[in-house]
Amino acid sequence: MSYNRDRDYGRRRRRSYGDDANKNLKRRSPPTKPVEVGKIYVVDITEITGKGDGIARVQGFIIFIENGKVGNKIKVMVTEVADRFAKATMKPNQHNSYQTN
Repeated sequence: MSYNRDRDYGRRRRRSYGDDANKNLKRRSPPTKPVEVGKIYVVDITEITGKGDGIARVQGFIIFIENGKVGNKIKVMVTEVADRFAKATMKPNQHNSYQTN
């Protein structure tokens, strides 16, 4: 008595999901960031972190501002840019809300 499936016992079959599956696994180049180190931006602080830093966004990109207060519109200078966020400090002589005329 011969069983054909005994020959393949314990072997895993590879499944093919088509060519599109391999394309989705490849990493894409990261999009360009809307902020640069050393540049100054006017931002609205909308949230606060647990550490007390303010959170603002420039084109959806998160910026953490040291000692920022919610509701302030201020000038900040970006000090560090990472893949998904940036860190900034308030512009030197800028501790109150930014006033527009």
